[in-house]
Formats: sequence, structure tokens, C-alpha cells
Amino acid sequence: MSSQQPTDEPVYEDRVYRSTMGVVSGVLLLALTAWLCGDAVLRGSGNTPWIALAVALCAVPLIVAFTIRPAVFANDDRMRVRNPFRIIELPWAAVDAVRAGYSAEVLAEGSKYQLWSVPVSLRERKKANRQRLRHDGLRDREQRSPGEKVRVPAEPMRASADRIVDELQRLAERGAERAGAQGGVRVQWSYEIIAPAVAGGLLLIVLLAVR
Repeated sequence: MSSQQPTDEPVYEDRVYRSTMGVVSGVLLLALTAWLCGDAVLRGSGNTPWIALAVALCAVPLIVAFTIRPAVFANDDRMRVRNPFRIIELPWAAVDAVRAGYSAEVLAEGSKYQLWSVPVSLRERKKANRQRLRHDGLRDREQRSPGEKVRVPAEPMRASADRIVDELQRLAERGAERAGAQGGVRVQWSYEIIAPAVAGGLLLIVLLAVR
């Protein structure tokens, strides 16, 4: 008589968290870099075109790294954090907490990793806190005066970073016991970003030194 091993629940498609403002800023900066460096290459003389190419080689990866690249991917088993120069893979069982103070971060195995794609806006948080206080006041007024018509919003506003962090924390708590969520944290350096930026920086230094 054969026995069947229990199977884990299916893993659903990743949820992706990234900063829309960061992506827009990155696209604009890349367009500006292409315009300025392209103009220097086409119209410059002497070492100027080479300097422009070195600047582009150094600047483009850095712009991409800090604006377009950052993202957080989360499914039922794990979270993958893509920061400017590293990719951190965190099975939910290894995650101690996901929190948002002055920045969004995840704590795992005694280390802290920042979530670059979830920027914390203190202004947005203050606005959300004011609305929550107003919401609580209206709710209290509604309970104290049942006959009075009080328009209470269904749900108070939450700052987007706090809402995302709470969502990730719930995923961590729900998925920690899954078979696919076991294992340790894995960190991988993004040499495809680091190498061209360093090469462009070194080339720029050499060109400026011999100019």
C-alpha cells in the first residue's frame, strides 16, 4: 500500500512593489543623460566625446540602479528584494519582521535590509494620521449621538509605505510554516550594475588625468 506525501499549496504569481515616482525620475534622468552626452559626442572635439562616453558608462547604470531597478517581489513562499547593488532572497520562515520607520526594512537572521522600492513619506504619514484622528473622532461622535447623522468614511487613509509593509508582514506570518518558505537568506551582488559603473568611473579618471 503506497502512501502519498502531503503537497504544499500552490504558489501564486509574485506581487510587485516599486516606486512609480522613482521609475519616472529614472526615465527623465536617462533621457537627460542621453541628450547631454549624445550632444557632446556629436559636437565635441578632442577628448570631449570620450569623456562624454565615460560619463554615460558610469552614470547610466547608477541612474538605473537607484531609480528604475529597485523592486520587491513577494509570493506565498518568499520575498525577493532588488536593491541598487544587491538582490536579497528571503524565505518567509527566515523573516523576523517587516517594518517602516524612517525607511521600510526587513529584519532576518540578525541582519537588516532596506526596501529601496518602498519609500517612506513622512508628509504622507502625517496626513494619514490626521485623517485617522478625524475618522476616530467622527466614529466616537456617531456612537455618542446615535440619532445624529454623521458621515464617517468607511476606512481611514493609510500611508502607502505603511500599507505595503503591513501587507508584507501578513504574507510573512501566513507563509512562515509553508514547506516552500523554509531556508536561509541569500544575497547576490549585482555585478551587471557595479562593473560598468566602476569601468566608466575609472575611464573618466584616466581621461581627465591625461587631458
